[in-house]
Amino acid sequence: MISSITDVAGIEVGHCTDARRPTGCTVVLARGSAVAGVDVRGAAPGTRETDLLHPAHTVERVHAVLLSGGSAWGLDAAGGVMRWLDEQGIGLEVGPARVPLVPAAVLFDLPVGDHRIRPDAAAGYAACQAASRQAPQEGNVGAGAGATVGKVFGLQRAMKGGIGTASITVDGVTVGAIVACNALGDVIDPDTGAVLAGARSADGLHLLDARRALLRGEVARSVMAGTNTTIGVIATDAVITKAQAARLASVGHDGLARTINPAHTMFDGDTLFALGTGESGRSPGLLALATMAAEACALAVVRAVRAARGITVDGLQLPACGERA
Repeated sequence: MISSITDVAGIEVGHCTDARRPTGCTVVLARGSAVAGVDVRGAAPGTRETDLLHPAHTVERVHAVLLSGGSAWGLDAAGGVMRWLDEQGIGLEVGPARVPLVPAAVLFDLPVGDHRIRPDAAAGYAACQAASRQAPQEGNVGAGAGATVGKVFGLQRAMKGGIGTASITVDGVTVGAIVACNALGDVIDPDTGAVLAGARSADGLHLLDARRALLRGEVARSVMAGTNTTIGVIATDAVITKAQAARLASVGHDGLARTINPAHTMFDGDTLFALGTGESGRSPGLLALATMAAEACALAVVRAVRAARGITVDGLQLPACGERA
C-alpha cells in the first residue's frame, strides 16, 4: 500500500497540471481547519501568508496550503483556492465576513517550456475541485510538473524532479508529507548515500555527484537566486500547538538535508509548512512527531524523483531517475 499525506485524517490533496507546458499547482486542504506553522530555510523564497503563521501572531488555524510552479506568478493560484473555499462556506469568521486562510509557496520552473504559461487563480480552483482523500499522483504532476534537480552545473546537465508524498504511523498517530522537489542540488538515497538524480557529466551520460565535484574544485555555473526551491507540507492528526507546528516545519528540513545535497542554498527558497488536524485526539510528544516528520519528508523527496519521468522540451532533455540520458 502506498503511503501518502492523505493518510492523515482531515487532509485532502488535489493537483492541477497544465497540459500546455510542464507546470501546475498542488493544494493541501484542511476543510475543518488545521493548526499551522512554517519554516523558510532557503535564501530566495516566494511565499504568501507566512507571517501569519509566526507562533506569536494571533491566527491559529488555516484552511489550505498551496504549492505552485510559476515562480512569483504562481502565487496568483492562491486566489482560486480562496474562492473555492469561500463557495464551500469555509473560512475564518470575521464579523459578517468569512476569510479562507491559504498560505502558499512557489518554485521556479519558468525555463521549462513557455514561461508565459503560469498557474493562475483558475488553476488553484481546479486543484481544489480535484482534491480528495485518495493517495495523490506523484512525479510530473501539480507543483512538480516542471520541477528539475541537479542544476549546479547548468540546466542542460540537470534531471527531472517532481512531487512525492509519504506517511508514517506510530501508535495510532500519523505524520505525512508532500514535497515538490526543484532543488539546485542532487537528490540522495538517505539509506545508501547514492545519488538518485542530479547533475550529470558533461556528456550527459553519467551522474556527476555535485557534492564531490564542488569539493574537488569544479566551478558551479552562475545561478540566479530563486531559480530553484523545494517546497512542501507536513501534516499530522496529532493534537499540537501552533508553536509545535512551527517546530515540525523546522525539523522537516532535516529530511530535506538528508536527501538533497547541497540543500538550503542561497539560490533555493526551501519552504516547509506544517499542519495539525488533531483528529486522532492524541499526541505522542514532540520528539516522536519530529522524528516522524523528518523521515516523511525524506521519503517524499525520494519518491518525488523516483516517480518522475524524463521529458524533452524545446530541445532541453531532462532524464529521470533510472532512465538513461
